[in-house]
Amino acid sequence: MELNTIAPADGAKKDKRRVGRGIGSGLGKTAGRGHKGQKSRAGGFHKIGFEGGQMPMHRRLPKRGFVSLTKDDTARVRLSELAAVGADEIDLLVLKQAGVVSGSVRAARVYLSGEIGKAIKLSGVAVTKGARAAIEAAGGTVAE
Repeated sequence: MELNTIAPADGAKKDKRRVGRGIGSGLGKTAGRGHKGQKSRAGGFHKIGFEGGQMPMHRRLPKRGFVSLTKDDTARVRLSELAAVGADEIDLLVLKQAGVVSGSVRAARVYLSGEIGKAIKLSGVAVTKGARAAIEAAGGTVAE
């Protein structure tokens, strides 16, 4: 093999489309833009979703539901993660220092997942009914 004999495979290199270069090119005259209209003209631009002045789809359809802006501010904590913290008194600051929740959260909620074998005192953290029952069954207390 010689360097001057190397060539790309057949069909690997495709010529650039040259519009407006005569009838024989297949893209002459209107250059594939059709006849008349905003999209056929230079600078014929409109915003995404624009429907020619007609009320656009995203404004015709009704809005549904609700997206909470503070959803990411509350962390979910498993009961088994509380057992791994190692402290007897647990609050949001202790959870952040232990790396159970990220430093940017503003609140935490403990839910029933796993088991807790020791008595802990939980304060300043929201608790589900099942998690509260499990903590109190282990001899712990929950203060809101």
